[in-house]
Amino acid sequence: MRAIRKCLVSLSALAVLAAAPAMAEEGGSTRALDEALAAGYKAAFICSSTFNAGQTLEEIRQNELSGIYPDYQRSFDKLPDAMIDPARKLVSVTYSNTMPPRMAAWRPGFGCTQLPIGAEEGALNFLPRFAAWPDFTGEDRGSAIGSNVKVQLRIEEAERLEAPVSFAFDERTYGNGTRTSAVVVVKDGQVVAERYARGIDHETPQRTWSVAKSISATILGAARRNGHIDLDYPAVIADWNNGADPRREITLRDLMQMASGLDSGEEGSRTDRIYFGGGRVIDQAASKVMEAKPGTRFKYSNNDTLIAMRSFRESLGADDSYHRFPYEKLLHKIGAVHTTLEVDWNGDFVSSSQVWSTARDLARVGQLYLQDGVWGNERLLPEGWAQFVATPGPAQPTSGPGYGAQFWLMNHAEGIPAGTYYMAGNRGQYVVIVPSMNAVIVRRGFDVIGGARFDIASFTRDALMALQAADDVRAGEAAERAQIEAEIEATIEARRARSDRARDAIRAEILAKYGREE
Repeated sequence: MRAIRKCLVSLSALAVLAAAPAMAEEGGSTRALDEALAAGYKAAFICSSTFNAGQTLEEIRQNELSGIYPDYQRSFDKLPDAMIDPARKLVSVTYSNTMPPRMAAWRPGFGCTQLPIGAEEGALNFLPRFAAWPDFTGEDRGSAIGSNVKVQLRIEEAERLEAPVSFAFDERTYGNGTRTSAVVVVKDGQVVAERYARGIDHETPQRTWSVAKSISATILGAARRNGHIDLDYPAVIADWNNGADPRREITLRDLMQMASGLDSGEEGSRTDRIYFGGGRVIDQAASKVMEAKPGTRFKYSNNDTLIAMRSFRESLGADDSYHRFPYEKLLHKIGAVHTTLEVDWNGDFVSSSQVWSTARDLARVGQLYLQDGVWGNERLLPEGWAQFVATPGPAQPTSGPGYGAQFWLMNHAEGIPAGTYYMAGNRGQYVVIVPSMNAVIVRRGFDVIGGARFDIASFTRDALMALQAADDVRAGEAAERAQIEAEIEATIEARRARSDRARDAIRAEILAKYGREE
């Protein structure tokens, strides 16, 4: 990268470099590579949106294929229509006269996986697959998101949340041009507000983007609970355990707190050769050199999440167990059966971004944290794991919100209760966890990349104000009911009413005085 910069002496060239984080991160690019990545983007998103989410091609165009990375837009616009094979669940996009098309194929439990650039169709035979996958039936319509929930009619919350939830969809109030697709608000483990748009419903998964990092942290928590990993033990990456390699000292804690010290380019949130190029995690993410002492520098990086999950795979040793673990030990236990973790063609979870999940499933993950990792009578996460992910790491961002362990901290937002933390992803994906109010707020979107951001802090504040107002009304009603009951008892005593008939008459009299009925 330094050698490249010495050659780029013009201001215009420097401007181009700054505007292309993928190039800055990965050591340069060519037009042929950009075209291949754009084709991979199209193949991957059409495949996942079709076979994970069941969206129509028109819905995919309006949602997933608009507002994409600006640096790919020109190449993207030149691409022909994708070829969709419903029988084989395969999508291919032609981009070159001399290279094979970019291909993405769907398999149950794995979602869509891209073949690497240059791979022929025969390479599909090497993609990982499960021998069997459960067929989930039954509609996700219940209002209970948490475990052991006392379901009750919450009219006050529903009425008071109507305004902020409606405003979240107006494309103005919380960010001009933002495009909300889903909002779910959960209080005490029960859905109290829910709304969808843009062809999405309660059972439509969307790509989580970097909310996947928090899901990865949750999977790693379950792995810790099952004794598979240790936060303060060096990450188990075989390629690092050689000779003088200093990377062998990087721990899982360092990786989860975005403090690995590894090079990830100018902007660590762009790993395009994995996301859109079909590159392997082990080749792309785990190959970077160290540029800072582990644990001393915060740098948001997709690679840190990918390496942490790769380390879990190497610790576990058995690929089938690794692939089943997130579902069998975590997601399906909490009812998140519409969530899919996609993998690279080598079988590594690309769970820094490529997870598809419904708004309800994300609310369930948030609720698991409110329940301190317990679901029903079973502890899924270690005791204190919720506190760990929500505690600032020793190395923090130089500006903006703080960071815990694969979760952001809403610690600089005015009017937000202390201890609030959240998951965040590109294009406006948010899951806010508010322990002080036992609430989870989910907002999903298709916001334009590089455009206005949805103001999640303001929306959270408005939603919490509505919930608090409902609590205040309920508390006031309870206080008034207690006062009425006390007056009834005092009147019965003062009149020395002893018969049931006399006591009932006094009770009816006092209730009528306050306009109440039994």
